Amino acid sequence: MSFETTATNGNDKSERKYYDRTKSDDLQISRTDMNMLIMNYLVTEGFKEAALKFQQEAGLQEPALCSSLDERIMIREAVQGGRISEAIAMVNALHPELLDNDRYLYFHLQQLQLLELIRAGRAEEALAFASATLAEAGANDRNALTELERSLALLAFPDPHASPFADLLLPSHSQKIASELNAAILKMENQEYTNPKLCSLLRMILWSQSELDKHNVKYPKMTDLANATIEQPK
Repeated sequence: MSFETTATNGNDKSERKYYDRTKSDDLQISRTDMNMLIMNYLVTEGFKEAALKFQQEAGLQEPALCSSLDERIMIREAVQGGRISEAIAMVNALHPELLDNDRYLYFHLQQLQLLELIRAGRAEEALAFASATLAEAGANDRNALTELERSLALLAFPDPHASPFADLLLPSHSQKIASELNAAILKMENQEYTNPKLCSLLRMILWSQSELDKHNVKYPKMTDLANATIEQPK
């Protein structure tokens, strides 16, 4: 349960309002707020056409589009399309110092290049590329070394897609790196939000539920984030 304290008419006494935390209907999110969260996600992640179409359908004001939006769209498409060298060249043209200052991000892009070679079955080229390009990063950063080892482990399997490390070859992995790069570009441009508000809210939900679970608190739990399925406490 939770309480909200409010002052009464002109005196020092307070009135305590009671909210039952087991009732998810106590808190309602307006459609306008939901639409703005969706719009923020589309603009921040660089989905320009979807943002403009959603703006028309939802009857919202035209979104404030960042000056680098078109470049960010092309960079994202290049990363997710496996054209990593092209993406790196575009990033260097847009912000020459970005990848020099963020070596871990640069490693992730080079790791994607390695994964593309492995995906294509070019094992010898993959090993040569890892030795010449990624070995130094692995020697200087324990996290990079772990990720490099997982990537190279794909070569030990006749079918890398059936290996325990096949998640590295899924579209979701390149999408994750594309979003990481997109956030870094926004940060370089001093944008207010480098990550979508919606993603931050989802992380907050997961953290809050974890904390409540630790203390054995009963509450309406969101068991499926994708479909917003809420399970009432028993």
